[in-house]
Amino acid sequence: MAHAAPVDILNGNGIALGASSPKKVAYFYDSDIGNFAYVSGHPMKPHRIRLAHSLIMNYGVYKKMEIYRAKPATRLEMTQFHTDEYIDFLQRVTPENMDNFQREQGKYNVGDDCPVFDGLFEFCGISAGGSMEGAARLNRQKCDIAVNWAGGLHHAKKSEASGFCYVNDIVLGILELLRFNKRVLYVDIDVHHGDGVEEAFYTTDRVMTVSFHKYGEYFPGTGELRDIGIGQGRYYATNFPLRDGIDDASYKSIFEPVISAVMEYYNPDAVVLQCGGDSLSGDRLGCFNLSMDGHANCVKFVKSFNRPTLVLGGGGYTMRNVARTWAFETGLLVDAHMDRTLPFNEYYDYYGPDYSLDVRASNMENANSPEYLEKIKNQLIDNLRRTAHAPSVQMQDVPRHSLGAMSDEEEAELDDLDEDENKDVRMSQRQWEQRIERDNEYEESDNEELDKANGVHRNGNTRRPFVDYRNSDAEVESGAATPANGSVENVIKSKETDDIIMEDIAEKEPEVEATTRDNSQPEEKETEPEGKVTNNTDQEEAPKEAPAAAKSDKDGSESEKTAAAENETVTEKVEESKEVDETMEDVDESKAPAEEAEKAPSAAPEAKSTPEAEKVDQDGDVDMDAPVATAPEPKEESGADAKDQPAEKADATSPSSAEPASKDKDKDKEKEKEKEKDDASP
Repeated sequence: MAHAAPVDILNGNGIALGASSPKKVAYFYDSDIGNFAYVSGHPMKPHRIRLAHSLIMNYGVYKKMEIYRAKPATRLEMTQFHTDEYIDFLQRVTPENMDNFQREQGKYNVGDDCPVFDGLFEFCGISAGGSMEGAARLNRQKCDIAVNWAGGLHHAKKSEASGFCYVNDIVLGILELLRFNKRVLYVDIDVHHGDGVEEAFYTTDRVMTVSFHKYGEYFPGTGELRDIGIGQGRYYATNFPLRDGIDDASYKSIFEPVISAVMEYYNPDAVVLQCGGDSLSGDRLGCFNLSMDGHANCVKFVKSFNRPTLVLGGGGYTMRNVARTWAFETGLLVDAHMDRTLPFNEYYDYYGPDYSLDVRASNMENANSPEYLEKIKNQLIDNLRRTAHAPSVQMQDVPRHSLGAMSDEEEAELDDLDEDENKDVRMSQRQWEQRIERDNEYEESDNEELDKANGVHRNGNTRRPFVDYRNSDAEVESGAATPANGSVENVIKSKETDDIIMEDIAEKEPEVEATTRDNSQPEEKETEPEGKVTNNTDQEEAPKEAPAAAKSDKDGSESEKTAAAENETVTEKVEESKEVDETMEDVDESKAPAEEAEKAPSAAPEAKSTPEAEKVDQDGDVDMDAPVATAPEPKEESGADAKDQPAEKADATSPSSAEPASKDKDKDKEKEKEKEKDDASP
């Protein structure tokens, strides 16, 4: 019995496993791209993209891929990498008004290599839009390979134009890929170093940049072997400096081993390939000797790893060679057979005299010796071994749309999704970042019991500014009453601040102290006139003269105090009898003797305190000339102690203040005073 042929196991798509499955290619082209021109005589010709597209269409390659016209990138999308000021400048400057932007042109390096031309911002939008939309389709798995020959402008910096590049579409495309992919590999085969892309990702390990370029006295002068990245990006920047005249065989001997090592050690999730055509032989600004096949071999090798790939253009200043090569590489990506004889097209005359699909190498000398290339290759592979194998990255929730893919209505609808309406749905990172605390969002609760349970206690008293206490002449916001740090005034007044805070807690305590000060001064004021009765006005003005009275009382001897007290005994008793009569009417008989002594006015003691306090007058100012008493004096009692001991303070001022504190003795004294008052009356 004959054996049947083995049957391949099919996957879900009906394709045999192990077979080379065709790639789904998305091709981005905007017909307006060929209408832009830098300036007359400039080597950069956007028209080259139209030539390449014409060949692609006439070869019939379009039948094997999807063709899209991407929406131009907006200002908001460009500012994901570039600064707002730089993009605003590109949007406003024109050849007609460029004289008004002389300072900005120097700041952003716009003028010589990067001139101002008509439609500059629109040109940048088309270039960046194709790369960003291609990356977005790769993220959504709508295609395996995305092609944008209008992109690949790898020299543009964050806020600076450079090397014919204004907006770095490569960085914008990589940023889009990083939203869905942990690691992205960037490969650059332009003859110039991809400095703009390397600089953008020089400190991160999520993007590895690999550049094969001419190094030496050549633009942009960067891309040395020792430029390997810094911080987390150390060893994730790979530069292969080359010399003039490298050919296909030499280029293949270094490109394939290095890229294979990168794929092994880095294991990227997506690849961005910049296919600058200025590395071809015979380029106006290039110095390499690659043929079309040698250049296309790099594209074929990267494609073989079956990673989502974004293929971009770049340099290339011999238009017919660039158009041939990019058309050939497009056919290679879709596995299309392309005859070497060019089909007739609207630009057929450009490809004479051979009219073939080929760019041949010249007899240019190769300055890259095998030993030099081997040494550089081994060094780069050794650097790759030092990287963390397939570095991981913390992934977050992916937004439902790609960057810039939502309309204003969709943005508003997404913003209106209130988390309070979906209490069981956890708040996304986007909602946290866009959350704004509204005015009056947090108000005081009207439920005092709930506040008390939560530990919230209200203070009904209005806090008064300290400025009113320290300096009556200074305004609240003037700051004139605030002494300098470290001054004597600051040391003394800092003690007053504690007293002020205590006064704010209880409103009655300042009133009690004011009453005590008012009653402490009249007795010393009465020593000058004999037989004079002190009225209420004198009592109000007496506190202002307290420091002077205290000073004279200290200087006088004890005998002089006694003699003065005897001469004024009658006057004091008359005054005290009046004050006692007025006070006793308000005093409740049921109160304790201590409470009666608190309200009953008596010969109060001097307003004495610590030596520092003696220097502070009633206005809160510091009298630095006032002497400090050296003799030990009784300390001023505060709070309840000062109220319970009025008799002890009275003994320090005059003999007449030594009256018994008991209720019975006070009544006897009152009766004697009434008799003396009757005798003294005419």
